[in-house]
Amino acid sequence: MIFSASITVFPKLHYIFTLPSCLKMATKDCPQKFLCHIFPDPEHNVYTRFMKSHRCYDLVPTSSKLVVFDTSLQVKKAFFALVSNGVRAAPLWDSKKQCFVGMLTITDFINILHRYYKSPLVQIYELEEHKIETWREVYLQDSFKPLVSISPNASLYDAVSSLLKNKIHRLPVIDPLTGNTLYILTHKRILKFLKLFISEMPKPSFLRQTLEELNIGTFQNIAVVRADTPLYTALGIFVEQRVSALPVVDDKGRVVDIYSKFDVINLAAEKTYNNLDVTVTKALQHRSQYFEGVLTCNRHETLEAIINRLVEAEVHRLVVVDEQDVVKGIVSLSDILQALVLTDGEEGKYQQLHISGNRIILICSMFFL
Repeated sequence: MIFSASITVFPKLHYIFTLPSCLKMATKDCPQKFLCHIFPDPEHNVYTRFMKSHRCYDLVPTSSKLVVFDTSLQVKKAFFALVSNGVRAAPLWDSKKQCFVGMLTITDFINILHRYYKSPLVQIYELEEHKIETWREVYLQDSFKPLVSISPNASLYDAVSSLLKNKIHRLPVIDPLTGNTLYILTHKRILKFLKLFISEMPKPSFLRQTLEELNIGTFQNIAVVRADTPLYTALGIFVEQRVSALPVVDDKGRVVDIYSKFDVINLAAEKTYNNLDVTVTKALQHRSQYFEGVLTCNRHETLEAIINRLVEAEVHRLVVVDEQDVVKGIVSLSDILQALVLTDGEEGKYQQLHISGNRIILICSMFFL
């Protein structure tokens, strides 16, 4: 609903909002609910303020591994390098332009496999012979977009906004003076940083609310696969629906495993990418890391419990299930950051609030900045 209100300002910071008649009736029926939407809990946006007060540079570790690829490198060698170095993405350097032009990620590997795979008997020439620059020319064509990056002096709030707005999972931090890439920011790294300080900050009341109450997560059109789903079909779902993981379910819809984009890189590690007709279950046997099982939650758990589980397990998502372990939704790191940081960007605290007829009178404890 869009509404307007007249404001009268008094010397002692008393603000009087005169409401239209339609909202006067709304406040009469349910004043508390109406007010909580206009004047949030003073601690409601504590995480927004935290993100705005810290820079991206604060997250750059003193020592970390950063792999950079020249666009003239063969695609196959680049993906093998990702595997051998244990990284999921790498900035791309164009020697001709003398600048970074993009990122090579596991998503590129998936797109190449899905686009050029024909059968186990036909070698994927494009993966074996193409250079990164060739792949980018073929794949991007008219959809070319400049590299999304951020300055180390930018706020973490800007970083979160950029990650969510551009629907990306990795944001390179590039020094504007030298042009060097310092670090790759991710949802996981930002949430982990926030968790380090979360005990020192006031706890907003919404942390004690449930996923269902806050409506956090995705609960419609959840993409899933079965144990016997061909791997090529799973890759197609990654490409077409732009999801990062697929719960593996049984005949009753109960979650038994999960196949993520990161699992696809094992095809490069095992050099088994020439046969995509195998089942998802067969592909999951090549997991390079110990798998503890699918991490789940339910819609009646609190946001605080969800955050703790995500950070402690260092995973990107939880599968939301019911009492019978039937898949009902997905809650991801991006969902959490959206809820914590971007749901309310307005700052302000209120000490007193009174309703008089069709007027809301509030006494502010601080100016808006």
